[in-house]
Amino acid sequence: MDFSDAFRIVNLGVGALMVIGGIFHIFPVSMTHVIVGVYVAIFGAAIALLEFQIPPQVSRYGSFLFSFIGRGIFYIFVGSLLLETYIITIIFGTIIGLIGVAYVVLEFVPSIEPPQNMREADGGWGAEQV
Repeated sequence: MDFSDAFRIVNLGVGALMVIGGIFHIFPVSMTHVIVGVYVAIFGAAIALLEFQIPPQVSRYGSFLFSFIGRGIFYIFVGSLLLETYIITIIFGTIIGLIGVAYVVLEFVPSIEPPQNMREADGGWGAEQV
């Protein structure tokens, strides 16, 4: 089964939630909130942009983003960063984390194939092409 469009919409939604959650996380202004908020917003923008174009550097150094389990663990990590301060960031973090758990589970469901943009860079754990 090919759910590429559904995964693209989910990933774009997660990217948007990360950007918005990162902006909300900046307040109240403190050094740690600003740093974490900016990183989460950058991660969200990167996730959203990966749905349109995959730079070769990302496929080489961020190969974990091209498997369900790698992307799922990344979503769980970023979702956990948002679990503080405001109720809206807690909600966004929970949604992102639950989507991450779903991606980890999808890794072990053989009937679900990864979307095309997650298969393109599949060289396996940083394997060099000779």
